[in-house]
Amino acid sequence: MRDGSGGGVRAGGRVAVLALLWGSTFLWIDLALEGFSPVQITFVRCALGAALLLVLARRAGVRLPRGRKAVGRLLVAAFLCNTLPFALFSLGQQSVDSGVAGVLNATTPLWSLLIGLVAGERGALGGRRLAGLATGFAGTVLIFAPWQPGALAGWGALALLGAAVSYALAFAWMGRMPAGQGVPAIGLSAAQLTAATVLAALLLPWGGPPPEAPGTVPVLALLVLGIFATGVTFHLTYRTILAEGPTQAAAVGYLLPVVSVLLGAVVLGERVGWRVVAGMAVVLAGVVLTRWGPKAPAGDDGERPEPLPAR
Repeated sequence: MRDGSGGGVRAGGRVAVLALLWGSTFLWIDLALEGFSPVQITFVRCALGAALLLVLARRAGVRLPRGRKAVGRLLVAAFLCNTLPFALFSLGQQSVDSGVAGVLNATTPLWSLLIGLVAGERGALGGRRLAGLATGFAGTVLIFAPWQPGALAGWGALALLGAAVSYALAFAWMGRMPAGQGVPAIGLSAAQLTAATVLAALLLPWGGPPPEAPGTVPVLALLVLGIFATGVTFHLTYRTILAEGPTQAAAVGYLLPVVSVLLGAVVLGERVGWRVVAGMAVVLAGVVLTRWGPKAPAGDDGERPEPLPAR
C-alpha cells in the first residue's frame, strides 16, 4: 500500500527543486552576461535545452508534432514563451539586478489576467480578483518607485516587464491554440525549444561579435542555464502538472522571486532594499488574490496555464 504522505513529500520535493531551478535562472543569466551577449545567451540556452529534451524524447520513443498547422502554432508559442522573453531577460539584466528580475517575472499572472479582461473572456473576475490585480500592480509601482531620484524605470526594467507580458501572451495563445493533441508533453516541449532555437539563430547576426575569451564562469553559467534551468525545468514542470495538476505547479511561481532575491544577495552581493522586499510581498499577495476568485466555467481559463508548451 502506498503512503499518501509519501506522495505529498515527493510532490513537495519536486516543487522545491523546480523553485530552485527557476529562481536560479536570473543568477545564471547575470553570470553569463560577463562573457556573452544577450542574443548569444538566448540562442545557446534554447539550443542546450532543446538538445536535452530531444534526447529524452528519443529515449522515450516519442515523436515530435508534425503537420504545417502544428508547426505554425509551435513557432508562435516558441517566440512568445521562449525566444522573446529569454532575450528580454538577458537584455534587462544588463542594467537590473537578478533579484529584481525574478520579482518582476512574478507579475506574469497579473498580466495574464489583464489580457483576459481586455479580451472579454466570459470567466467571472469577481471583486477579489480585481482587488488582486490592483494590489499586484501597486506592488510593481512600489518596486519602480517613479517618485524617487534614481528610480528603477530604465529600459532594462521595461524589458523585464516586457518578458512577463510575453509570457502572459503565450498563456493566452497556448490555452486557445494547442500545438499538438495526443503528443506527450516531452515531445511538445522538445519541439517548442527546437523551434525557439531556430528563431534565436535568426537574431545571431545582430547579437554582437563571437566572444574571444568568455572565461570559465560565464561558460559554466550558460551550460547550467541551458541544461538545468531550461531543459530540466521544462521536463520537471510537465511531470508536476501531470502528477499533481497545474495548481501545484503554480505554487512554484510564489517561491521563484524569493529564491532569485536570496541568490542575488548571497551569491552576487546584490543589495536588497526594503522597496524590493515590500514590492515582492505586495505583488505575491496580489497574485494570491487573483487565484482566489470564483472558478470560471468550463472552457474559460480562470487560472491561466503556466509558461510552458500546451499539453
